Amino acid sequence: MSETHQDIINVTRRLLDSIASGDWKTYSDLSDPSLSCFEPECNGHLVIGMEFHQFYFDNAPEPDRSTPPSAQNTTIASPHVRMLGDDAAVICYVRLVQNMDAKNGASTRECQETRVWQRQNGDWKHVHCHRS
Repeated sequence: MSETHQDIINVTRRLLDSIASGDWKTYSDLSDPSLSCFEPECNGHLVIGMEFHQFYFDNAPEPDRSTPPSAQNTTIASPHVRMLGDDAAVICYVRLVQNMDAKNGASTRECQETRVWQRQNGDWKHVHCHRS
């Protein structure tokens, strides 16, 4: 695996960690203001811009204090990175999110994701997401 491929996996990991922890600053720093997406929450519509995403960060429920933060794990399964030149990349993977509830019940959610990254001024920016 090339260093650039690993960079794309690493920046995707940072983005997913920011989502899991509710870290809007990191999420917005990693994303282009004109981010576009197709996600289940969009009900089949293409959404452009950060306002749609910020709503979920601003209105997330308070964490369950009876469950330790370590009781959640995100796995990027089967990542596939395709470079589209020196400054653009696509990563496809299955995102697995494991949770433990207050009664120590385990659950795993999965979704298929494709994210497009563009290098802007030397930094990778998230410019498009498709999640199903």
